[in-house]
Amino acid sequence: MDNLLPDPRLDRLVGARVLVTGGGGLVGSRIVRLLTVLGAKPVVLDRMDAYPHPVRDLFGLDEKTDMVLGDVREAATVRALVSGADYVIHAAAYADVAACTRKPEVAFAANVAGTQTVLQEVRAAPSVKRLVFVSSASVYGDPARAGGAVEFTEEQPTRPISVYANSKLWGEHQVRLMLTGAATEYTVLRYFSVYGDPQVPKPGSHSWMVACLAMRAHLGLPLQLHGGGHQVRDMVHVDDIAYATVLALVADQAAGQTINVGTGIATSVRSIAQRIAAHYPGTQLVDTPRPPGDPLGGYAATGRSQTLLGWRPTITIEDGIDRYVAWLRATPSAIPPWLNTGLAVA
Repeated sequence: MDNLLPDPRLDRLVGARVLVTGGGGLVGSRIVRLLTVLGAKPVVLDRMDAYPHPVRDLFGLDEKTDMVLGDVREAATVRALVSGADYVIHAAAYADVAACTRKPEVAFAANVAGTQTVLQEVRAAPSVKRLVFVSSASVYGDPARAGGAVEFTEEQPTRPISVYANSKLWGEHQVRLMLTGAATEYTVLRYFSVYGDPQVPKPGSHSWMVACLAMRAHLGLPLQLHGGGHQVRDMVHVDDIAYATVLALVADQAAGQTINVGTGIATSVRSIAQRIAAHYPGTQLVDTPRPPGDPLGGYAATGRSQTLLGWRPTITIEDGIDRYVAWLRATPSAIPPWLNTGLAVA
C-alpha cells in the first residue's frame, strides 16, 4: 500500500491481536491486509453475505486469514473473540444507505443491536486497549446553505436524514455512554465517501459512485447524475481510509475523540463523472431526479485528523479515479451482469 508511511506508533501493533468486525468487506479487508503488513494478528468476524462470492474474491482475503463466519449479534461468538484481543475495530454494519431505507429493521438489527453486543462484550474484556468505531459523515445530514459547499466539523450539530445515518449516530452515542470511564479506550471515526478498487456497486444503491459510473462508462451506458450531479462529496481512497483507521488504534491523542476521515476537498458528482467520461470518449451524461436521503453533501474539516492522528490523505481523486479505471480495464469480469439492465444508480 503506497500510503504506508513510517510511523513509530505502529510498532505497538507488532504481534497485537486485532478483532476486525466486518473485515470481509471492502474497507475491512483493506484494514486486515494493512494490519498483516504491520505485523499484527488480525481476526475477522463477518457474515460474508454483503457481497456475492465473485466480488468477495476480489478483496484479497485468503485461506491464511484468521476468519470467523458469524454475526456481531451473537454474544457468545463476540465474547470468545474479544477475550484475547488487544484492539477492536468495529466496522460491521448494514452500510448501504438505500438498502437501510428499504429495510430499516435489518439496519436496526445489524447497526444497533449488533453494535450493542460488541460494546457490552468489549467492556467486559480486560485485554482490549481500544475500540475504534467506524461511523459515517452521513450523521451530519444536509444542513441549510446560503451557497457553496459546507464544511462539516466534528463539533457541529448532527441531523441525520437517513435510516443508515441515524443508526450510525446511535452507535456513536452508545460507544461514548458505555466506554467513557471504562478500561477500554475508544475512538469514533466518521468516514467520508470511500472509493477505490476493487469496489463493486450493488443494485438499487446510490452509493459507490466511482465504481458505478466507471462500470457504466465501460459498458457504453449513459452516466446517470441524480439532481444533475451538483451534490458534492469528500472522496477518500480506501487505502487512505485503512491507514487512518489503523492509526486510530495507537494514536494517544485520539482516545475519547470523534474524528473526521476526509480530504477536506469538495468534489462534485458531475466532475467525477466528467473525469471518468474522459477515459471513455462518447460517454453521455444524463440528469435524473435526486433520490430521498441523498444529501447535497459537503467536505470534512481535517484539523482533528491531522492533529490527533497525524494523518493526511495521499491519493487525490484524480489519481484514484485513474487507478480505478485502469483496474477495471484489467478486470472487466468484476462488472456485475445486472448493470446492463439499467438498475444501477450513482
